[in-house]
Amino acid sequence: MKIVIAGAGAVGTHLARLLSKENISVVLIDESEEKLSKLNSDLDIMSLAVSPTSISGLQNAEVGEADLFIAVTPHESINLTCAMLAKALGAKRVVARIDNYEYMKPENRKFFENLGISALIYPELLAAKEIADSAQYSWVRQLWEFGEQSDLLLLSVKMHEVNALVGHTLKEIGMQSGHQFHVVAIKRNGETVLPYGDELILPNDLVFFMTTREGMPTIRHLSGKDDYPAMKRAMIIGGGKLSVRADWALPDNMDLKIVEPDVERCEVLGRLTKQRTLIIRGEGHDMDLLNDEGFDNLEAFIALTDNDEENILSCVAARRKGIRKTIAQVENLDYLDMAEDLDIGTIINKKTIAASYIYQMLLKSSVDNMKMLMVADADVAEFVVKENSKVTKAPVMNLGLPRGVNIGGLVRNGKGQLVAGGTQLQVNDRVVVFCIGNSLKKLDRFFK
Repeated sequence: MKIVIAGAGAVGTHLARLLSKENISVVLIDESEEKLSKLNSDLDIMSLAVSPTSISGLQNAEVGEADLFIAVTPHESINLTCAMLAKALGAKRVVARIDNYEYMKPENRKFFENLGISALIYPELLAAKEIADSAQYSWVRQLWEFGEQSDLLLLSVKMHEVNALVGHTLKEIGMQSGHQFHVVAIKRNGETVLPYGDELILPNDLVFFMTTREGMPTIRHLSGKDDYPAMKRAMIIGGGKLSVRADWALPDNMDLKIVEPDVERCEVLGRLTKQRTLIIRGEGHDMDLLNDEGFDNLEAFIALTDNDEENILSCVAARRKGIRKTIAQVENLDYLDMAEDLDIGTIINKKTIAASYIYQMLLKSSVDNMKMLMVADADVAEFVVKENSKVTKAPVMNLGLPRGVNIGGLVRNGKGQLVAGGTQLQVNDRVVVFCIGNSLKKLDRFFK
């Protein structure tokens, strides 16, 4: 397989690093030699300093032989132009990063298909959905929904308090809970493991649960989170594009404030955000200002500035103030473990969110949804079971699945349900799989 990536920015270089670990030929192009020179010399990729909109430059990158062309420069117009050129030159599939919400509307999909563009990706829109999903519940660290009705859930919960789960084995917990959920993974001391029946849940574990809507109250109660408040009031620090998308994605009944230091940007935010949103001019680290604006009464604090350090530190301050739900944008991957160690709450990284969306296109089987969980060094994928695929031939316990794989649940006929060892997967089931390490690629052949 050959992939050409246009744009050596944050998303493009992150994708190049990921794909260089696979048996894939990767070409990264950018007109800035300086950006390309910063790439690690140990990356097994080819780089070309050419303009992504240059026909001769694209020909030099041999886009006509590319199985996938990915345009992720910072400029929407360049991405659309070079994507169309790459398709005309023979690339099999092309993906373009965009910044215009109108382009994402379903009625415009056919328009871009006619231009030869296979898919559009809007990282801020994807990130905003993750923010809104995670902000639904103050007691949940992160939450992902699966199925058309979103009734199958994967959620992570930090075991802060002494509760009915800590100190008990998964086997004991299953009997105690009536098997309303599965513990599909545990992150402990920087390492993520797939647990077995005799595994104990310990204080400070980050536990990943697969459950249905009906099982959520049980998880909340057993995790000792009954006193966590409903989400009514939230504050966003930073008024960039992601903050606007988050404003659109968060519930209309949430009392929301956005703090932004630039007066001109505040005026723009006033036009772009929902009517219920209050725009405040000020610095996110100005505690006097935040206190005046009801900092102590918030249920959620969301830090989305362009400064990772400011986002992390402001979330630490919010946690010390007793705010249960904190969300921080952290784009520097080197900071992720530190952010987790500081217990800042939900971490949003646009690079990994965009990479998840693109990476699923590389899998041969039918993957409708995929998340790269950088905090857990894991992947979560939603597979659609095809006729005669290997997973239909035996119960789950007898499939011989790769090490590092845990099938947590499935959606069948629109209804979510948990998966046990004796479950027999059926054609058209939508199966949610938790994978650690590089086990996702090994799993691909089971669903082809």
